[in-house]
Amino acid sequence: MITKIVFSLITLFTFGFFAYTINRISRLFKLTKKEFRFDRLAERATITLKVAFGQTKMMKRPLSGLLHAFVYWGFLVITVGTLEMIIDGIAGTERCLSFLGGFYNFITASADIFASLIIISCLVFLARRYITKPRRFTGVEMKPSSRADATFILGMIFVLMVSLLLLNAAYVADTEIRHGYFPISEGIASLMSGLDTGTLQMIGQTNWWIHILLVYFFLNFLPYSKHFHVISSVPNVFFTRLEPYAKLKNMSSVTTEVRLMMDPSATPPPAAAEPERFGVKDAEDVSWKTLMDSYTCTECGRCTAVCPANSTGKMLSPRKLFVDLRRRMKDKGPGLIAEGKSFSDGKALIGPDYITEEELWACTSCMACIEECPVDIDHVPFIIDMRRSLVMEESKAPAGLTMMFTNIENNGAPWQFPASDRLNWAQDIELKNA
Repeated sequence: MITKIVFSLITLFTFGFFAYTINRISRLFKLTKKEFRFDRLAERATITLKVAFGQTKMMKRPLSGLLHAFVYWGFLVITVGTLEMIIDGIAGTERCLSFLGGFYNFITASADIFASLIIISCLVFLARRYITKPRRFTGVEMKPSSRADATFILGMIFVLMVSLLLLNAAYVADTEIRHGYFPISEGIASLMSGLDTGTLQMIGQTNWWIHILLVYFFLNFLPYSKHFHVISSVPNVFFTRLEPYAKLKNMSSVTTEVRLMMDPSATPPPAAAEPERFGVKDAEDVSWKTLMDSYTCTECGRCTAVCPANSTGKMLSPRKLFVDLRRRMKDKGPGLIAEGKSFSDGKALIGPDYITEEELWACTSCMACIEECPVDIDHVPFIIDMRRSLVMEESKAPAGLTMMFTNIENNGAPWQFPASDRLNWAQDIELKNA
């Protein structure tokens, strides 16, 4: 009875603290701009099944992609067992989902197999991180804390899976009539055949507590880690941009002004409220989806690895942009919540403390980063919005672009000559009759 009460209190605290953390993060999202992403729901569901659950983008790098898929799929299956453990802990039952019969056998066998695959995956990931050291794991944005974060998470997942296998093995070794099927744990149980019932029960109970307490800690650690994508990746993929990657969104107020310039006889639309800011200068100027992108970024570096600007030595790292956005919102967000939009700490997202102008203008808008990202982060529109702020708010642009803007203003085209001279190149060309 005391054990059930203690476990119930731990469970209540765990989910209460998680709800508190999510509420804090949601308040940061309320500071951002609204954006409608609830259209074409069937198409969004299909993409989510393929990209998020099917891990199709991860498979572009077959070895690491397959190992990551093992971890992801394994967690989906093992979550069913975790739910069973929570119910058992609160109600004092044992294997409460065993009434599912054959399906229960399938779930327990799958969890057992995936647990062993996850252990292998964790060992490979640790070896890759500390021995082979892929270039995409490095960068100015990759602080020692990021590496420590990854190592800690991998170590925690490793212990979670080992404790699960030992828990199941003790159960198999101690029970003649058992519920479920455990192909891997049965092999481990054979090594415990000489242990008495008391020892087996102690091993089972110890690993039960280790496993469930680690699950609870893991749940509450994720929002403070770069591995928050475990929670946010599915909704982030669901709300992905459905238009072609190369389609860039214009500001409606600017589009209206251009149309009126091109056709002065057109009827102006009803006066709309003046936009607070053109583009993105600071964290609160982004849309909620862009902020979700930053929280979903796994810092895997696949976007940076395929970026032609980064590959040629320029400062741009698409990954860094979202690491900086997340860091900026964490720095400024509490002040905005406390004091409102008037709060200022003297810094901005675009500036020496976060994202520099040189990084932004290095982007070629090739969309390779978006194509490569396994969780459908939208890098280029974010870059374009920050460039828009520089040009339209501060009149800042590279010299070549400034000259082009001047020519468009004076000549109606990017070239340094008037429209009347545009066909001079064809004056000496003789056309033959067909």
